[in-house]
Amino acid sequence: MSRITLPRLSAAVAAAATAVVLTAVPAAAHTEVEADKAQALAENVTLSFHAEAESDASGIKEVRVVLPEGIAPTDVTYAKGPAGWKFTASKDGYSVGGKELKTGVSAEYSVVVRQLPDAEEVAFKTLQTYGDGHVDRWIELDENGENPAPTLKLKAAAPGAKPVAPSASVDESPSPADPTPTTEETTPAASPQTAATAEEDDGGLSAGAWTGIGAGILVAAAAVVFAVRRRGGAGE
Repeated sequence: MSRITLPRLSAAVAAAATAVVLTAVPAAAHTEVEADKAQALAENVTLSFHAEAESDASGIKEVRVVLPEGIAPTDVTYAKGPAGWKFTASKDGYSVGGKELKTGVSAEYSVVVRQLPDAEEVAFKTLQTYGDGHVDRWIELDENGENPAPTLKLKAAAPGAKPVAPSASVDESPSPADPTPTTEETTPAASPQTAATAEEDDGGLSAGAWTGIGAGILVAAAAVVFAVRRRGGAGE
């Protein structure tokens, strides 16, 4: 009769536990990006995005992308996507969207980039908005994170490749899907009265305050004179 040693039993238990975990946990949904020319400084590159649907209650209606450094919004043009969807450039990227897709249907679209930057990899932070308002945020730069941004690894630039001249900037405001309002958007402007009060606090007392203090001193002085005269009359 063969004997099972403790080390062998422990290894068997660990292997079984690992197998159960791997089969029980489904693969995490995410957004991916591919390129027909994944090379630094490559020109007229087609980027294809696959935004996987995660919601069981609603379909994707918009995908917003924050472009990495080195790619201007004006250097990106729309190639193709879901029927009826439109492309809109913003100050820091772009968005594609339109009629809500069917629940469970992933959003697939492609854009053409004028030139990729001279980098080892580029990340495209992505926000997926569903018809019910839910937003999936694929914005983490750590590829091992829970919500990694779609990242494209690039080969070294070809010999002699040079950056093209930069394009003009976009004057459009960011898409409403932007999850991070600026301080100016969240802080109300001070009223004229509040501003005046702040000025007085910073620069000393106001003229009205000094007038009140002066009146108080005069009243106190009058009271003292009256008291002195009253005592003098009583002594006589």
